[in-house]
Amino acid sequence: MNSIRWNRIKDKAFQVVGVASTLIGLILLAVFIGSILEDGLRRLDWDFLTSLPSRKAEKGGILTAWAGTLWIFVLTALIAIPLGVSAGIYLEEYGHKGKLDSLLEVNITNLAGVPSVIYGILGLEIFARTMKLGGSLLTGALTLALLVLPIIIVATREAIKAVPDSIREASYGMGATKWQTIRYQVLPAAGGGIATGIILALSRAIGEAAPLIVVGALAYVPFTPTSPLDEFTVLPIQIFNWTSRPDPGFIVNAA
Repeated sequence: MNSIRWNRIKDKAFQVVGVASTLIGLILLAVFIGSILEDGLRRLDWDFLTSLPSRKAEKGGILTAWAGTLWIFVLTALIAIPLGVSAGIYLEEYGHKGKLDSLLEVNITNLAGVPSVIYGILGLEIFARTMKLGGSLLTGALTLALLVLPIIIVATREAIKAVPDSIREASYGMGATKWQTIRYQVLPAAGGGIATGIILALSRAIGEAAPLIVVGALAYVPFTPTSPLDEFTVLPIQIFNWTSRPDPGFIVNAA
């Protein structure tokens, strides 16, 4: 009886600690967001969104930065999503589970933890110099696609792995081929997990500054890009540039 009562006390204590930890995290997040909004909302208006960067804080805007971010987001998604989902499907559904597949699985999982600046160095050497793309949007998108591919592949594999085998067996029993089973049964069932992985991957991509700085993204661009081969800047680099300046007005712009 004492043992049962003690276990209940421990369960209750764990629940209290868990709820308290969650509340502390939410409160700190709310304070952090509130502080940013307090500093930045007074500067946020249509002129700020549609103005070019300037040496004067009160005249500077983020037009080129958000335009470059949008370009990078779209190009990275077009490159990374098809490759990542296809690789995940192959490794989980068509792989032979041999030594080579095990080696690929370990390496892909490890690549998800590689620092982003390493991908920047890789992109600089392969895309900017070897392929002679320079510091263009395409170079940045290809570099970020390499960065987020492991995340999409791992998420796709885990989502497919969670689909019950009974769904596959029922599809095969109805005469469907392997690809028909994957397309019409497995992928719809795994769609939620795959979408979550894609969202997390692209969220990381648009928040990166280090690899883009390495491949040649600029801190100041006086024009909006019109093609994938144009030079560019993005919001994280613009924020980094503003926060490094001594004028308090730029700190407000960054917020």
